[in-house]
Amino acid sequence: MPALRLISDSLWTFWRQGRPVERTGYRVGAILLVSGLVHLGLLVAGGGSWDGPLSLRKPATFGLSFGVTLVTIVWVASFLRLTARARAALLGAFTVACALETALVSLQAWRGVPSHFNVETTFDSAVARMLAGGGAALIAIIVVLTVAAFRTNQTVPTSLRIAIRVGLVSLCGSLAVGAWMIARGMVLVFTGHPQAAYATGGFLKPTHAVTMHGVLVLPLLAWLLSLSPWSERRRLALVLVASASYVLLVAIVAVANILGLELQQVFAGGVALFALGALALVATYFAAAEPARPARRSRDGP
Repeated sequence: MPALRLISDSLWTFWRQGRPVERTGYRVGAILLVSGLVHLGLLVAGGGSWDGPLSLRKPATFGLSFGVTLVTIVWVASFLRLTARARAALLGAFTVACALETALVSLQAWRGVPSHFNVETTFDSAVARMLAGGGAALIAIIVVLTVAAFRTNQTVPTSLRIAIRVGLVSLCGSLAVGAWMIARGMVLVFTGHPQAAYATGGFLKPTHAVTMHGVLVLPLLAWLLSLSPWSERRRLALVLVASASYVLLVAIVAVANILGLELQQVFAGGVALFALGALALVATYFAAAEPARPARRSRDGP
């Protein structure tokens, strides 16, 4: 199909023209994704628990999330104005931090002990500190990239610039939520309530999850639109609709999460807004794919 061929050729260009640090990031991201899938397969095949700090769900979700995030950040950073040295330093450090976080969580899962909020032994305490340090490094790098995204780059369409900015701001929010959960849990641990830390430390996970991958969803949409013959004005309109829809989804999930409600418990208006945001986001993706299809010829001519 012409549309798929166009997309695959463009993706291959990112790899072929990628800098060494970018190719390394893509490779490590792929390894993390495989790690997540392996742990997911072991969890399903073994019939283990999906809940609790000792579940293989944790290395599975970390591998998948960090794999997707690493590949996404390396790709998104290719559109930002950065010096060669800054790009290599930021992406290199981000790659190491993602790999370290996933490896440590996986190590503790296979040791049969919790990874976060665990200070039972000297080794476990060191792992918890390294995880916190890696998280701090990730936050600092993403903040720097977000600031860089707000610098005007005339070689990148306005629609793509806005999608990247909204996505990176959303990711900053996700990392802030993650840091808040860890800090809250560690306070409980050091005040003598470790079980409470394990039970409630991840209370904002839905908000953390929904804000994490906007940096992929929105720039990917804008990039797909850039392959279409549509005008930049039309592409920008769709990106703005998608961004507003995404923000709406985040708001509904965050409010329900903070109030301690399940999504189905949210008032009817909230559910309607959630559905509206989701449908609008999906609709923009269908709209993005449509222009890449070859125009049909009628019997009366083109």
